[in-house]
Amino acid sequence: MRKVHKADHVEIDMLNGPILGKMLAFALPLMLSSVLQLLFNAADVIVVGKFAGDRSLAAVGSTSSLISLLTNFFIGLSIGVNVMVARYEGAGDHRGVRETVHTAMITSVASGLFLMAVGLTFGHGILSLMHTPPEVIGKAALYLRIYFLGMPAMMIYNFGAAILRSVGDTRRPLHYLFAAGILNVILNLFFVIVMKMDVAGVATATVISQCLSALLVLRCLLRESGDIRLSREHLHFSQDKFTKILRIGFPAGLQSTLFNFSNVIIQSTINSFGSIVVAGSAASSNIEGFVYISMNSFYQATLSFTSQNVGAGKYDRIGRILRCGLLCVAVTGLILGPGAVLNGRRLLDLYTDNPEVITAGMYRLMMVASCYFLCGMMETMVGSIRGMGYAVLPMIVSLIGACGLRIVYIFTLFRLPAMHTPRGLFITYPVSWAVTLTAHIICYRMIRRKHFSLEHE
Repeated sequence: MRKVHKADHVEIDMLNGPILGKMLAFALPLMLSSVLQLLFNAADVIVVGKFAGDRSLAAVGSTSSLISLLTNFFIGLSIGVNVMVARYEGAGDHRGVRETVHTAMITSVASGLFLMAVGLTFGHGILSLMHTPPEVIGKAALYLRIYFLGMPAMMIYNFGAAILRSVGDTRRPLHYLFAAGILNVILNLFFVIVMKMDVAGVATATVISQCLSALLVLRCLLRESGDIRLSREHLHFSQDKFTKILRIGFPAGLQSTLFNFSNVIIQSTINSFGSIVVAGSAASSNIEGFVYISMNSFYQATLSFTSQNVGAGKYDRIGRILRCGLLCVAVTGLILGPGAVLNGRRLLDLYTDNPEVITAGMYRLMMVASCYFLCGMMETMVGSIRGMGYAVLPMIVSLIGACGLRIVYIFTLFRLPAMHTPRGLFITYPVSWAVTLTAHIICYRMIRRKHFSLEHE
């Protein structure tokens, strides 16, 4: 029998009853949490764009793909934590939950320290390789160095939040990010407007707010009374549990890293069009981020629900979970994506007063945000496949269908004079999403027929 936790009032029963309502109860707090997390960077971009100028805006924006490249592998490992804790929870394996939780938190600290060292040592050199415009590379490198001082805190929060999500608790991470987000905005305004610290100010504000969210999630886990509680007596590194986390998390992290490698190539190409296009793309990308993370909450929900039900042997619910996830993510993407385009100029005006930057941002919004629902559906398919325990297959499909396709396009058709424009570059996003979504649907059907019963669906 499943052990009753003190925090059961914030956890969701993923194993019994209707799915749609519980998925929404899981996803909506996670969506709000993700929005707040993205507001960290949005606040940086808006404040520097309005109060420090377009070069500072371009400097902060030019670092986003590099930050994602360096951090997303380890954030991918937290997906392995989510799957394994959820699976042990579904199976009622209390020892497995405890060992996975403590191994995950040790891993988070080690990952954060490693990333901090890499960012501080190699950040400027990588920005140079990305052809960051000379007029902004100094500010970009300074922003990056300070930002990476907060990597241990970022990893602790992400791994801790993954543990809470695995048992259906998405509300408390929302509360923690709300507190950190408010602090981030206040410090941004103080450091940039009052202290005149420019990009150093927004980076410092982000680091401080990340430390607050990390401390709050640690405090939560230390005070838990159930299996996910952190305690000194159980604090040890389990090689067996780390290996199982890696089996799911390594392919997810590698996929994310290589995806962002393709985005670094795209960012390098964007940089070649000059600082106006770089600034416009940075602002548009920030707006798109809100659409993406809203849809991503249903990927997380599908992943956690599927993992727990596989652990409990309730295979008949897998298909229903996926259908609910796809329905929710499609509706979210079709409302928010076109909505961002329709209100694009007003939204971009929050980031800059330069009409040329706003026009450049609109080019990207029209090509990317309007079709973003395809990306959400693609990732929800991946969530279901990973939740069933297949981590390598969706990685391979995604890398070939999206990452590989984009790189091939950039070095072939994009070289043609008629296609060598910002809009010609951004078309790679919706095309690659459509191709990869189709491939994931085919793979899902093959896995279900071979390994899981398709009856009662």
